[in-house]
Amino acid sequence: MTATRRVDVLVVGAGPAGLAAAARLAVAGAGRVEVLEREASPGGVPRHCAHGGFGTWTRPLTGPRYARLLTEAAERTGATVRTRTTALDWATEGPVLHAVGPGGPEIIEARAVVLATGARERPRPARLVPGTRPAGVYTTGELQQSVHLFGQRIGSRAVVVGAEDVSYAAVGTLRTAGTEVVALVTEHPRARTGRARAEAARLLHGIPLLTGTTVAELLGHGRLSGVRVRHRDGRTAVLPCDTVVFTGDFVPDHELARRGGLTLDPGTRGPAVGGSLHTSRPGVLAAGNVLHAVEPAGTAAREGARAAGAVLDLLAGAPWPDPGVPVTVEAPLRWIAPNRVTPGARPTRHVLRTGTALTRPVLLVHQDGRLLHRERRGPGTVPPHRPLALTGHWHDRVDPEGGEVRVSTA
Repeated sequence: MTATRRVDVLVVGAGPAGLAAAARLAVAGAGRVEVLEREASPGGVPRHCAHGGFGTWTRPLTGPRYARLLTEAAERTGATVRTRTTALDWATEGPVLHAVGPGGPEIIEARAVVLATGARERPRPARLVPGTRPAGVYTTGELQQSVHLFGQRIGSRAVVVGAEDVSYAAVGTLRTAGTEVVALVTEHPRARTGRARAEAARLLHGIPLLTGTTVAELLGHGRLSGVRVRHRDGRTAVLPCDTVVFTGDFVPDHELARRGGLTLDPGTRGPAVGGSLHTSRPGVLAAGNVLHAVEPAGTAAREGARAAGAVLDLLAGAPWPDPGVPVTVEAPLRWIAPNRVTPGARPTRHVLRTGTALTRPVLLVHQDGRLLHRERRGPGTVPPHRPLALTGHWHDRVDPEGGEVRVSTA
């Protein structure tokens, strides 16, 4: 028989967003706050990111230390963090979930649910890379867990697919494991990084960077023996290796949101939300990289705290808001979050991503052919797949009965 339990707030996911939400809710006296985490330990992706760059400028931390501090803060304020427990599906209308953990299946009823399920890298099958199915094929997350959490042995020669910050983190992990990196391969014309140039140069020192190049095939039986790459001009070559790491290409881990019938944004592929992070399902909010794959841990934690504020309003009797007006983007912009605007609500800063480099970009906001806002974003160049901010000063000009709002560049 499936047991039924009741809590005040249920947070799904114990990464930075979920833990930050739980800590704020518990310290504010939201009642019984419970966090579900399917992994054996809380903390999310930072648990296996041994490099620095977490925390603040005045208190830089490694990923594991940052994860421990977030976990300690949530538990110290009174939130309950339950690991090895997975939210499977929604039981009925509203914030009610089926879950399974060490004690077996259960139904958890809550007054509010915060989805903080994060994001994941697309593995080799999702990238449609042909070839055999040998051992030695990883994503960055799988690699980091294998090395930093489980101390497993990796191969001796590796190819890293991608040339961005997460790719350099993979290079660092491979070097920690004693693995030679024989090449970085990227389909883009140049490497992309938000790191300092000196740091990027140090990580890439001595490693060939093959730009305009794709992985055409994986080779080997039992264990990977090499990858066949195709250059932009059509030439192919085989890179001998026993390990390949596919990096980047993040997508929101939105399975639970999809099963709950939440409206998903076509650009981010995560739940559609307004500035207060309400989803289309009453009683359910979302925060962190399930909304936009992928932003830094600090951004996810701040969104978790913002979602907690909206939950506190809900528990105090605030009505569930209208869905709002959709906000979409035009190429070369790829997505925007939040992607709903409710006129009259508190203006919120938006985050966008571009698919190509933008030089001295000007962002234009239109609704039904009417210009609502024009904003220049700095004098320099915004590289692909880096955050681009848009203020919310135009929200009060949106017609709630009008069509979608579109953001473009000039």
